[in-house]
Amino acid sequence: MEIKPISNRMYGLIILFDMHTQYFKNAINGISDDDAHERLNTNANHVAWLAGSLVQERYELANIFGLELKSAADELFNEHKGIQDLDRYPALAEYENDWEKITPLLRERLLNATDVELDKILTYPEMSFSVFEMTSFDIYL
Repeated sequence: MEIKPISNRMYGLIILFDMHTQYFKNAINGISDDDAHERLNTNANHVAWLAGSLVQERYELANIFGLELKSAADELFNEHKGIQDLDRYPALAEYENDWEKITPLLRERLLNATDVELDKILTYPEMSFSVFEMTSFDIYL
């Protein structure tokens, strides 16, 4: 697939985005929902939370680019919520469905991002950075 972003700065990030798109599917393939909730007798984040959090980050990035979409598990992850003591998080198949929905939409926005859009400053409490920096961080995750 030929990659021709409007902004040359996006070329490498789109390659990484495409790689991560497949890596996510590979990473959750074959993991049962029971195993996805296993915390290995520690306070570690389980696979179900990690997968959902990663999907949420794609949705958050899409929102920065104006798509105004929510993942099916938005209430569990919005505003970068940490793991909660729930009996069950959604099944990995639900996360994969959300991943499949947001990925082509976000990819299109990334390809069409202009330098003006990428240079816009995002301001959060006690920090600020450009859309390009946020995009780089989110894709690198």
